[in-house]
Amino acid sequence: MRKTKERGIIAFQGAAGAYSDLACREAYPSMRTLPCRTFEDTFAALAKGRAGLAMIPIENSVAGRVADIHHLLPDSGLFIVAEHFQRVNHHLLGLKTARLADIARVHSHVHALSQCRKLIRKLRLRPVIHEDTAGAAALVAKLGDPTQGAIASRLAARIHGLKSLKANIEDADHNTTRFIVMAKRPRVPGTNAGPVVTSFVFRVRNVPAALLKALGGFATNGVNMTKLESYVSADFIAAQFYADIEGHPESRNAGRAFDELAFYTHEVKVLGVYPAHPYRLKMEKRASRGLTPARTKK
Repeated sequence: MRKTKERGIIAFQGAAGAYSDLACREAYPSMRTLPCRTFEDTFAALAKGRAGLAMIPIENSVAGRVADIHHLLPDSGLFIVAEHFQRVNHHLLGLKTARLADIARVHSHVHALSQCRKLIRKLRLRPVIHEDTAGAAALVAKLGDPTQGAIASRLAARIHGLKSLKANIEDADHNTTRFIVMAKRPRVPGTNAGPVVTSFVFRVRNVPAALLKALGGFATNGVNMTKLESYVSADFIAAQFYADIEGHPESRNAGRAFDELAFYTHEVKVLGVYPAHPYRLKMEKRASRGLTPARTKK
């Protein structure tokens, strides 16, 4: 009975009403969300069986990659089983009795504040940095001061009894966060299951042009690499890399590319093989037609 209950819980980092909470609810509406204080706590909740899945933000189209995730993933013992793209629609929240003209200070996470610079400057608001957006909304509700506002999600407004004074206040129209969904066991699709993404980490040998040679197999075998990021290794000698490719590691072309990669690396660890999200496919179709998202709102 306990295991069945845990399968219905999805963990995330942050307070109730955070964008990660919103992503959980939109991707898995039948599951109950479990807030966790840190990313380490989120991984632990999944590893120790307190949740069946975990929703982890990995990168944002405006702010870039999420710090620390790449260091936690390789040794977590967990697997990526899905991806989710969440559009970030920031709201300026206030008390239900407040008016937009009343707001003098705005509380939020540093990234949310930086993503709404135009409105903050236009309204001459004083920004106040918090650990997360939902926590900022909770504080505004607790203060009960109509001059205090928060930048957070519509979910945070509902949870903390606030109202949206202005919606969709982010500077960039394309503001989107990519999440990965983690589980204790892999859920590898079949080779004919449709478009898939393979995420893996590797460490190159400390020899000249090692990275170029290691990745050459993906180019010669026609395998598209959509993400490649480096981060320093413990010994500061050879960098470690996180990568995403389009394709199944057991397919002919990707398999050959991985064989060549292994020849020039100390280790290759596959973190997950999972279905490509429809948003990814939509953006690839737009890119093939020469269309790109607008950088900022007019």
